[in-house]
Amino acid sequence: MSLIECKNINRYFGEGENRVHVLKNINLSIQKGDFVAIIGQSGSGKSTLMNILGLLDTPTEGTYTIAGTETSKMSADELAAMRRKRFGFIFQRYNLLSSISARDNVALPSVYAGIDYEERSQRADMLLDKLGLKGKENNKPNALSGGQQQRVSIARALMNGGEIIFADEPTGALDSHSGENVMEIIHQLYRDGHTIIMVTHDPKIATQANRVIEIKDGEIISDTSKTTEIAPSHVQSIQEKHGLAFYKDQFSEAFKMSIQAIVAHKMRSLLTMLGIIIGIAAVVSVVALGKGSQEKILQNINSMGTNTITIYPGKGFGDRNRNRIKTLTVADGEAIAGLSYVDSITPSSSSGGTLTYQNTDLNANVTGAGEQFFDVRGLKLATGRLFDANDVQDNAQVVVIDSNTVQKLFPADTNPLGKTILFQKRPLTVIGTLEEQNSSFSSSDSLALYTPYTTLMNQISGDKFVSNLAVKVKDNVDSQVAEKGIKELLLSRHGTEDFFMRNSDSIKQTIESTTGTMRLLISSIATISLIVGGIGVMNIMLVSVTERTREIGVRMAIGARQNNILQQFLIEAILLCIIGGITGVLVSLGIGILFAKFVSDFTMSFSTTSILGAVLTSTVIGVLFGYMPAKNASKLNPIDALAHD
Repeated sequence: MSLIECKNINRYFGEGENRVHVLKNINLSIQKGDFVAIIGQSGSGKSTLMNILGLLDTPTEGTYTIAGTETSKMSADELAAMRRKRFGFIFQRYNLLSSISARDNVALPSVYAGIDYEERSQRADMLLDKLGLKGKENNKPNALSGGQQQRVSIARALMNGGEIIFADEPTGALDSHSGENVMEIIHQLYRDGHTIIMVTHDPKIATQANRVIEIKDGEIISDTSKTTEIAPSHVQSIQEKHGLAFYKDQFSEAFKMSIQAIVAHKMRSLLTMLGIIIGIAAVVSVVALGKGSQEKILQNINSMGTNTITIYPGKGFGDRNRNRIKTLTVADGEAIAGLSYVDSITPSSSSGGTLTYQNTDLNANVTGAGEQFFDVRGLKLATGRLFDANDVQDNAQVVVIDSNTVQKLFPADTNPLGKTILFQKRPLTVIGTLEEQNSSFSSSDSLALYTPYTTLMNQISGDKFVSNLAVKVKDNVDSQVAEKGIKELLLSRHGTEDFFMRNSDSIKQTIESTTGTMRLLISSIATISLIVGGIGVMNIMLVSVTERTREIGVRMAIGARQNNILQQFLIEAILLCIIGGITGVLVSLGIGILFAKFVSDFTMSFSTTSILGAVLTSTVIGVLFGYMPAKNASKLNPIDALAHD
């Protein structure tokens, strides 16, 4: 039985009036181990016939069988398997991949056959050595001469066994000496039992074959043989491997080739990543800015008092008569302190007046409060001590002053503790100083003094009513529920609602909601830039597929499955997006460092969740926007891809 059998093969190109009949009723048989030269003028159909024989193209009509297997019903992957197991291609233009070494070019068919790295590398080195390229294994194609590149191409054709060698004008791009060397190698392959099918337009080259088939205008016009006796062929194809290790190796090689392609085209890769870098950097920076500003605002709120409810007399802050309304008493505070969910309470009364120390007179404000006031308001002690319950009970003439008062009254080398100051001509002994407050809710110029409310009300102002009651609610209690309970208590005591409350938790929730909404809005805008970046990835990848069409054709010719092509281009897209995402995060962190140097008010607060989310998003974009170009690449017709310039 013939190794190759063609019956009534016809091939048309074009449609309608432009339809061209390239091959006309070709009937052909080729024996195993024969050396066949197909010769003809340019446009005669010889290359089309070889492409059909090499399963790079399909006939419009007729049947083509290889070793008894009909090829017309085969799927794309089945055709790839046939090329991978039985065929080897020697191209006129070598068709080596420029981004990888000679060894990797030779070993490529075995990658798709599932042969492990060590085995295929050893075989590739052996073939290169056999073809006179020892020491050139790590050279890339641009570091090799034309003759050397063609020998690499021959080694690649033999990698999986190369039972049938297709040589398309193998000497067409070579000088005469290199051409003679290549023909000698082909003759040796013939003697070794390989079936050789060579296309040439040179009659002198054709006469070196055992059998010459001449084509003219798509028809075979002559078929002559020097001998009909063909030596038996013992060429064995390598055994393909499957299983888990096969799929792992396929992924590993696709990943490696993707890295090589990215590195080989640095500028294109950078342009592809640019949109992702900008989008990710924008998203992470916006989230960090929003979180940082929110934390700063909440810190300012906490400086007024954490989980606190402040009770004021009157109808509200907008009530013009509020300053004249006196309804809250110390007794109200004592009643509220008895509630189970109240952690602490402090009455407060305030009075403005003249502060005197030695020869300095200043306007200041004294707040009279209970011993728990500082805890409720979140004020921190710097030096000395705070007044306690005994000081409150004894109407002690002691005072705690803020940092502004220290700076205004006392020189830098003077310790204010123990010093006596006068407020409205009443002596008060300084027992403590407070840390500076970094809060936008406190005035940086005002002088604040704190004394027991009993001292202020009984010895300075003479008031019987307090200006407010500050209640600290226990941490495990909902402040909204606590507010409702306090309100009911005061209503029962006063008989009317002559007071109002400010709940720090409500303010916090409002600000969190507002900043959250703004962050969502800005993040949405940044996300749009991510999508635009994704579209950029898709467009660049589509361009990449177009630029690398010939490479795709070479990979398919040597046996790559559609899934191999899809996998490689998809991995490339995902890698580009992940690298772009990580770069975007690094850019954002750099922005954060610069921001901290120039803005002292607050810092950008980076969230691990947002960073991981950004990288995950960039990966998803790589999958979504990289899939279509990768799918397009995998669906290319091998011969169309090889013919692409």
